[in-house]
Amino acid sequence: MSPTILTIIISSLATGTIITMTSHHWLMAWIGLEMNTLAIIPIISTMHNPRSTEAATKYFLTQAAASAMILFSSMINAWQTGTWNITDLSYGPAHILLTMALAMKLGLAPMHFWLPEVLQGSTLATALIITTWQKLAPMALIYMTLNNLSTTALILLGLLSSIIGGWGGLNQTQTRKIMAFSSIAHLGWMISIASIMPNIMIFNLMIYMIMTIALFYSLILSKSKTVQDTTATWTLSPTLTTTMMILLPFLGGLPPLTGFMPKWLILEELVAQNLTPTATIMAMSALLSLFFYLRLTYTTTLTLSPNTAQTKFKWRFKPNRTTLLMGASSTMTIFLLPMAPLVLL
Repeated sequence: MSPTILTIIISSLATGTIITMTSHHWLMAWIGLEMNTLAIIPIISTMHNPRSTEAATKYFLTQAAASAMILFSSMINAWQTGTWNITDLSYGPAHILLTMALAMKLGLAPMHFWLPEVLQGSTLATALIITTWQKLAPMALIYMTLNNLSTTALILLGLLSSIIGGWGGLNQTQTRKIMAFSSIAHLGWMISIASIMPNIMIFNLMIYMIMTIALFYSLILSKSKTVQDTTATWTLSPTLTTTMMILLPFLGGLPPLTGFMPKWLILEELVAQNLTPTATIMAMSALLSLFFYLRLTYTTTLTLSPNTAQTKFKWRFKPNRTTLLMGASSTMTIFLLPMAPLVLL
């Protein structure tokens, strides 16, 4: 892809999200979401193979259906209440439709089926954009309409997502699919707390994005597409291997690391709201996620792939990508726990 076209696409992607996040009118929010969707499609299908074309088609169909539902919900709300303001979503069926549409946009269970497939069909860099930047616009809409959304529905979606995100990732051998199920589980945690404590949701989203960027960059630099690929990371860079070993338990939420902090706050708030059974089930589902992260940690640092005389190791070339973002996000991931009280205040 030529630099000019790439610049136009990336700026459209950024502009679409920013329009949605700053709009008060439903039509402007919808236009932002459409810009965002149309900008990412060429990025997904850059590889020109059937799998990436299929991924782009799946992404387009699900996002277009979700956008249509958002437009429909805002239209019936405007029809009933006479207002297009995002914060005035008071008509019952409209906010049920909106919850379903935003769950579909984010890839929350039970509308999560597209996410692992789309990530598997795209490159690691594109998967990074889909799991981080693409979550911002729907999250902003959830944040703006929280007062009118059903708390029960959001908690149920969150509970289901955290269970399916943990269970689905157990059986995977592809790192992109593991990251997709990890994304589903993390978003489930965010949604379950959204209507109770929105500031914890934003905090969780911020930490999730920093940790995901750090880990995805490690996978991109080591070109690890499968679990087996991670066993040869040590030949490329022992430092990178060590960094991945540290980052994986952080993302899994192992106490007392950074990833555990939002989970701890969410569980504490759920128990305070007398939702102890929900908190218990979510804590159990976090163990499922932690298992596949620890398995990745094990293969990265403690396992050697089967070696023969002809085994091809990865050469230690200088990385052709800048490692600045990875360095910054890794450092933040590792040192955010001591800073937690400052962040929360």
